[in-house]
Amino acid sequence: MPEYLAPGVYVEETSFRAKSIEGVGTSTTAFVGPTRRGPIGGTPELVTSLPDFERIYGSLQNLALSDVAAAELRLNFVAHAARAYFDNGGSRLYVVRTSNGAASASGRLRDGAGTAAEDVFVRARIAGLAGNGTLRLRESGRSATVLSLGTAPDGSMLRIVVGGATTLYLKTAGIWADSAAAPLSLVDGGNPLPPGATPGGAGAVAELLSLSVEFADADGYVQGWDELGYGSAHPRYVGALLSLNPPARNDALNNIVWFDVGTAVSAFELQAAAMALPALAGSGDPRPALALAGGTDGAAPIAGAETTAGTYAAALAVLSGLEDVSIVAAPGSTAYADGPAIQAALIGHAERRRSYRIAVLDSAARQTPGDVRVARGRIDSKYAALYYPWVIVSNPLARPGRDDIPKEIALPPSGFVSGIYARNDVQRGVHKAPANEVVTGALRFESDINFAQQELLNPLGVNCLRYLSGRGYRLWGARLASSDPEWKYVSDRRYFNYLEASIDRGTQWAVFELNGERLWANVRQTISDFLYNEWRNGALLGANAEEAFFVRCDRSTMTQNDLDNGRLVCLIGVALIRPAEFVIFRIGQKTADARS
Repeated sequence: MPEYLAPGVYVEETSFRAKSIEGVGTSTTAFVGPTRRGPIGGTPELVTSLPDFERIYGSLQNLALSDVAAAELRLNFVAHAARAYFDNGGSRLYVVRTSNGAASASGRLRDGAGTAAEDVFVRARIAGLAGNGTLRLRESGRSATVLSLGTAPDGSMLRIVVGGATTLYLKTAGIWADSAAAPLSLVDGGNPLPPGATPGGAGAVAELLSLSVEFADADGYVQGWDELGYGSAHPRYVGALLSLNPPARNDALNNIVWFDVGTAVSAFELQAAAMALPALAGSGDPRPALALAGGTDGAAPIAGAETTAGTYAAALAVLSGLEDVSIVAAPGSTAYADGPAIQAALIGHAERRRSYRIAVLDSAARQTPGDVRVARGRIDSKYAALYYPWVIVSNPLARPGRDDIPKEIALPPSGFVSGIYARNDVQRGVHKAPANEVVTGALRFESDINFAQQELLNPLGVNCLRYLSGRGYRLWGARLASSDPEWKYVSDRRYFNYLEASIDRGTQWAVFELNGERLWANVRQTISDFLYNEWRNGALLGANAEEAFFVRCDRSTMTQNDLDNGRLVCLIGVALIRPAEFVIFRIGQKTADARS
């Protein structure tokens, strides 16, 4: 209660209505796995389109995994899955990159003759083969006057050419001096030069220098930076703007290279090293160039431990901190030797308390229905769904005249299925089973599943992708990989995840409130209003609200021991609408005079 200590009129705000619950999003997806580039560990980045993905995580080019020989197993599965996800209706995707021993490319710009403090290297910021490439430099000059010398920031470099002789000056603490610390004279015959005069005397050419950097990586992605400075005090000093850990998140995600400048390297030495680089032979480009090499993609990723950076377990642990993810997948992980362990880690992640997400599992490539039946027998989870077979698509990397690049490739189904989940949620709602949906981008499936084969697989909880004559390529299954008869359908699991997450996040206001009748009534009203809207929207079964759900929060749901220990217990029951998986029409003959 507020205090009323002095006579007067008090106007106060109050609320006469119950709190409201807003439904959480259900279509945000997360992929984990190796990519061409991108950060390893740290905060996952949200991408909303394929160009967004490529800007951060690299192209669709194959991975060069050292211990994987088969070309079809070196496909960049996560990148192709992201493409399939967006093509099939997905719009919000988190990506966490895994890596097993990937190395970063580098090139030496200046040799310190064994003294590390005198070395200058240019290094790829992110480990991976894509970091190999060519760095090109260009030095630009703009005319300098006495006035522009005064306004130039510290760290700026000046070049004065008089009669063929060149002298460089650096501005430090407002004073211009050459490499021998001799100050620049701005007087003529004892008189100060006017602001518009050119320093250096008659016939001199004076220019303020800046450096432009351009890097083209192994995938052909080109990035450039202009107006860089040589001096460490310059606001656009190359060693700070292109540093290993730039302060801006955008730079940390997008800058491909960084300059590792030794602590004893002066601005004059840095400039000399940059301009001493030869042009790349045979390129036709006169700019000084430096090749970056040594970048590798490492070996095939492993499940590993949460404490080991780059493993699937560590990647999934990072995802645990994101509340808005509802679908997780590890596209192509079944192609690696550690596939079963990765799949187990993915299921364990989805089953974590209060994660509210489902794991989309891939079958392995080139499996027969019998193989998939055996694989299904090794998993049992009401938080996971298994899909079979792989999808054949046109290879986006194929080029005319390049017979060595296959025209078609086989991809794991999880990228397509996750996109269908998202499309289904937007068009129909999470309560509708994500099945009988067109698989966009499919040319065919790796195995042509017939009706008899699906009769074997469907009761086991293996969701098949099938070609149906006249209806195209469709996702034709919506079951969980669970032996629990209460949890049979993907739509049940995902809708319950939606309800649980929405109620969880929408009732946090009740924590530490007075645990009495007023609070209980408020909680009942809040949840009942939310479920009533769900019923009105067709997500719950029942001719009326009483048949669709119930909410109890009173003395019948709590004991005195609960109250003494600060527990509020609310009992909620909902009548789910399950998919019409088997549509049965019974037809029989009748006589002309028979009545129905």
